[in-house]
Amino acid sequence: MKTTVTIAKTLFICLLLLAPGCEPAETTPQTKPHTSTTKHFSYNPVKVDIMPLTGFVYDATENKNLLRVYVSLLDSFDSQIKSPGTFRFELYKKLQRTADPKGKRLAIWPDINLTDQTTNNNYWLDFLRVYEFNLELEPKDRQTYILQATCICPNGQRLTTEFAFKYIE
Repeated sequence: MKTTVTIAKTLFICLLLLAPGCEPAETTPQTKPHTSTTKHFSYNPVKVDIMPLTGFVYDATENKNLLRVYVSLLDSFDSQIKSPGTFRFELYKKLQRTADPKGKRLAIWPDINLTDQTTNNNYWLDFLRVYEFNLELEPKDRQTYILQATCICPNGQRLTTEFAFKYIE
């Protein structure tokens, strides 16, 4: 009887010492090799923004008024990125004291396709991390405008933003 109690106590102590340390073996995660077809969705544009530098300028070399638009694309971390896409710009008259301030459409420009690397790079201003577009337009005195910019991404996603500004001589 004494031997059985001693053996039982020894087994119980061994179980107490070994049981808390028993965990399932760690497995190393299986990673896929990086290939050129792997998509990094967090680095795709998720938002388009018109910068406050946007406004009317006079180009003396070509003797015409331009609407200079600065557009940035933002990824899911709100970082400005360079990405292929097609840009569409529409200009509306701003209506005062209404639920929908976009009034009559005053201008729409042809789509600007920036899916080609060279063309994309020609519009890109690296020091500002934005795209610069010069759109021909004759401004009306002291009128408030709403500029709508749409970026159509290669995956078909449409990103749209609006920016209100006033023509000041």
